[in-house]
Parts: sequence; C-alpha cells; structure tokens
Amino acid sequence: MQRISESFSPSAPIDQKVLFAGRIQQFTDVANAVAQRGQHVILFGERGVGKTSLSTVISHAFKGTANTISSGTINCDQTMDFGGLWRKVFREIPINAGITNGIGFNATPTMHTGSLADYLPATVTPDDIRHILQRLGKTIIVIDELDRIEDPEVTTLLADTIKTLSDHSVPTTLILVGVADSVNSLIQEHQSVERALVQIRMPRMTVAELDEIIDKGVANAGMTIEKAAKNKISSLSQGLPHYTHLLALHALQTAARKGQTHVTGEDVSSAIENALSKAQQSIISAYHKATSSQRENLYAQVLLACALAKPDALGYFSAADVRDPMTEIMGRFYDIPAFSQHLNAFCDDQRGPILQRIGETRRFRFRFINPLMQPYVTMDGLKRGLIKDTSLLK
Repeated sequence: MQRISESFSPSAPIDQKVLFAGRIQQFTDVANAVAQRGQHVILFGERGVGKTSLSTVISHAFKGTANTISSGTINCDQTMDFGGLWRKVFREIPINAGITNGIGFNATPTMHTGSLADYLPATVTPDDIRHILQRLGKTIIVIDELDRIEDPEVTTLLADTIKTLSDHSVPTTLILVGVADSVNSLIQEHQSVERALVQIRMPRMTVAELDEIIDKGVANAGMTIEKAAKNKISSLSQGLPHYTHLLALHALQTAARKGQTHVTGEDVSSAIENALSKAQQSIISAYHKATSSQRENLYAQVLLACALAKPDALGYFSAADVRDPMTEIMGRFYDIPAFSQHLNAFCDDQRGPILQRIGETRRFRFRFINPLMQPYVTMDGLKRGLIKDTSLLK
C-alpha cells in the first residue's frame, strides 16, 4: 500500500523525475530558454494538465547547475503586491549575515544567517530586483498560479521586471506558471516583453502520455495491469493527469486489498466509485447545482454530452459538437434546439456557471470553467449507466 501511494500522486505535484511521464517537448522548450540569457518562460494551460508538476521537475533537474527556487514555495495569491511577491521569492535564498564573537576566553563565534529579503527596500521596483539578481549567478525562479494575481499593477511591474532582466542580460530565468489569460495580461501591459518571453502551452496529455504515467507507477509499485483496465483509466482521464493518478491509485489499492498484484477492469470500476466519493466538494456541489431539479429533466444527460464532446485546442466546443454524444446517450436523434436552452442555463448563475460561453448568438462556443469537472461528469454517467465503456474509446 505504501509503494502504491508513493507511485501515484493525485493531490500533489510530481517531484520525482523517475515517475514523471510525457511532456518531453515542453521540458525541452523550457531547457532551451534556461540556456539563453535574456529568455524567460510562461507555462500556461488549463487547470489540471500538470503545469506545476512540470515546473517542479524542471527545478529539480537544474539543481546543482543553478540556484533554483521552485513552485512549491512561490505561489501567488489574490492579496499579493509586487513587493510581497519578491519578498516571498528572496526569503528562500539564505545568506550569511556575519559572525558574532562570543564573550569570554572560551566563547565560540556564532554564524548568523538571513535571507536576501532582508535587503529589499520598503518600496520594491523592477530595478531593485535586477540589481540583486545580477549578483546571484545562474538562477531559476518558478512563480506558480500567476492567474491568481488580481492587481493589474503587479502584472505591469512583473512585465517591467522581465524587460529589465532581459535588457541587462541578467543570468536569471523566470518561469511563470498560469492560464492563457496570464499570457495576455503580461503582453498587453508591455508589448516589447514578448520577445523575451517564451510562451509554452501545456495541452491536455495524450493517451500515450497517460499510459506512461500508469506504466511507471504500476512498475514502481511492483504490480501489473491488464490492457483494457489501463485503456479505461486513460480514456476516463480525458487528458488530465490528476484523474489518471486518482483512478490508478484506487484501482491498485483495490487489487492489493484482495491480495492480488494484477489490476483488472473490475478494479477500475471500483476505483470510479472511490473517485466519485472522494472528489472535491466544490465539484460535487457544482454538479448537483447544475443537474438537480424537482421535475424530470435532461440536465444530467446534456452535461454528460458536453463532457463527451470533442473540444478544440483551447477546450471549447460548439452546440453541434454536443449533438452526436447527446444522440448516443438518449438512443434517438437529438438536434440542437432540443438542448440549446440547457447549454445556456449552464452558463447562468441559477445552474452554475459551470460552462463558459464565448462568441455570438448561433456561433457560441462553450467550455468547462473547471476542467476537472469534465471527467467527473463522465464517470458519473458511466456509473449511472447513461453510457457504456465503449463510448469512451471512440
């Protein structure tokens, strides 16, 4: 059980290179940027695609060749100002503050330590940051959850910092982690920063990459898994590694409780029950709000059809994309007018908002506000018999 728990990590970023799977292209792109003076990185994508895990593995990979300050310690929050952000960064860099000689013949000198945060002025400017970082040598700083910063002044000053670090060829690489809006905010504040910022999009993982997560974890636990069971986990995850880790963890533990080291499809079915019961309360509540009604309705079926719709690269789908899965779920043809009001309801406060809507009338596109909702809806539909396993493998 301990080896299984160490092999799959649904609630925390992966920090062991041996268990990290996929993302070779993104890792290479970051490594190229780190090697170039004046280049910085913004890593962006939907929530739950593994951005923090990648940045954590990158931090570990460069230890020994550069000072690294990882995303595990530098997370943005809604109340953070520019000075507070850099005080949080610099307090992770210890320095020797001097030696105090003791009193008396046998007294021993005492070494005092502090941090670089002690050297920041009361009001911090981008040039103050440049002045300090220029003296550190090769440094990699990962700043996570950039999208949580609400004060536009902080974003503006951060763009200015990237510009001044690049202009002075400071041997520091900032790796900023956020969503697509984070890129837009940075660039619109300072158009010239675009040349210094390598934009790396983290798409949802491919089935092959999700299979690699399973294979590495299963091998690390000293177990095996049948192909159909692995395919079911990968398909249900819908490109989000959080659910791959969650389902694999519970499937392996189910097999272990039975005294078996081989995982079957039956174990994955039990894992679905566990995953649904242990989902985040916010997801459970949002799903209940979106689908519950005192009268018989199709909200659960329409939301499931949305979860099964084929999205574009940014996660958006159209009403036309919902038509085929809705037809399969209901067992007869369902055209757009039969469920268009349901799609609009999912974008309003009364039932959500659980979907985000963009575009114009008759050309609306939708996507899940919280991507982790999508596999939850799919697993619930499978549990309730609204779809069969074969629907997932299409």
